[in-house]
Amino acid sequence: MKIYILVDNPESWILEWARRIKQSLSKGDHDISLIHHQNEIEVCDIAFYLGCTNIVNKQALNKSKSSIVVHPSNLPKGRGFSPLAWQVLEGEHEITVCLFEATDGVDEGDIYLKSSFILSGFELNDEIKQKQGRAILDLCLEYVKEYGHIKTEAQLGEPTYYDRRSRGSSELDVHKTISEQFNLLRVVDNERYPAFFYFKNKKYILKIYDDK
Repeated sequence: MKIYILVDNPESWILEWARRIKQSLSKGDHDISLIHHQNEIEVCDIAFYLGCTNIVNKQALNKSKSSIVVHPSNLPKGRGFSPLAWQVLEGEHEITVCLFEATDGVDEGDIYLKSSFILSGFELNDEIKQKQGRAILDLCLEYVKEYGHIKTEAQLGEPTYYDRRSRGSSELDVHKTISEQFNLLRVVDNERYPAFFYFKNKKYILKIYDDK
């Protein structure tokens, strides 16, 4: 099969896992291309859209028999941006991951596969991403293995949506305890979006590491 894997941000954490998917699939009888722009997609069997920061246009979607997105929430709940971070902030411990068909709508497509992983409540951002990446890898490999034999299911229930997070989302409240804000510290990115706070009109940046 001809398969494309799209990661449109070459600095994204998901790129490591996209490479692992490509490496694993290359062991079979597949033609695999890892690309960084949707305009590079040609007619193919499967296009995996992993970690895309830009909306995929209909022209790109029409070039593949299956256009696949993997999303870490129990759809239709948690459509939108940064669903895993939002769920950690909400105190969730079991994270559902859905592999579904991309459409023109926001995370609206029929679901092919689901899996889940467990968070203890103590993992920091890197370890959370490792668990998410492993779930994405396993789902993508299973989808290719069972390609053409998986029945889809429609998303049922009332959808909910998460907003986009920004650098300002990492701000700590100096009037709250660390315990109250620990889940926020778990999802901050020490390099791109580090935690910070203001005290007496001065900004301070805080980086968090697990002292193993």
